[in-house]
Amino acid sequence: MAEKLTPEKIEEAAKHYENITSGKTPILDKDQGLLKEQPILDSQAKPIIDMHEHLKKKDPTSYPLIPPTDPRLLMKIAPYTDDMLKEFKIEDRKDLSKKMYNSMVKYGGIGLSCNQVGLPFRMFVMGGHPQIEDGKVRNCFNPLIKDMSEETINMKEGCLSFPFLFLMINRPKWVNVQYSDENGETVEEYLHGMSARIFQHENEHMNGYIFTDLVSKLKLERGKKAQAKLVKQTIRRQQQRLVDEVKAKAIKV
Repeated sequence: MAEKLTPEKIEEAAKHYENITSGKTPILDKDQGLLKEQPILDSQAKPIIDMHEHLKKKDPTSYPLIPPTDPRLLMKIAPYTDDMLKEFKIEDRKDLSKKMYNSMVKYGGIGLSCNQVGLPFRMFVMGGHPQIEDGKVRNCFNPLIKDMSEETINMKEGCLSFPFLFLMINRPKWVNVQYSDENGETVEEYLHGMSARIFQHENEHMNGYIFTDLVSKLKLERGKKAQAKLVKQTIRRQQQRLVDEVKAKAIKV
């Protein structure tokens, strides 16, 4: 999520983009939309680099994101029970929570839902950013929004499943929520500001909704055009980085 796109934010998005491990990340094409299994191309349509080559080895401490075209991302998830973990060789809630947190941090996010990594659990992790509640982390099992404010805030949001796509989303300023944590204890609390927004965003994933569902077709198209520009800017940055690295090596020799 970002209030203003700056060179630093674009660089942040580039790191996130490089971290996605679900095959070759779809790229936005002007006419075709999201393309699958395409390498990053320069203006001469020559492959620059497979940005996922260094991430192809399986990481036992985290999960890879599934692509945005995967139908699991749009499925409503059934209530969570602890016996579901055995099938996926997950020890307990704490084990799942740790791997979900690692995944969220790995991809540079402040929220991540289980179905974003292909797991059928009604659970998400959120937080970890030092400027949001001093880095407080919540592991939310069977989340529920019980009440929300009438006052709303319109703000730009992003989603780990949709790299470089930022959309203005209008949401309640605060929410009253309930969930059970990694210890199985029930938690009920009021969340405000960014924490309220993150909880709402991730809770929508639990019900098979994505943030693109919350905007008009016109706003989505505008967002996609901006997304395409960010991809191009990132590619140029990567090209320049490669050139600089080659020059640096040549100087050393």
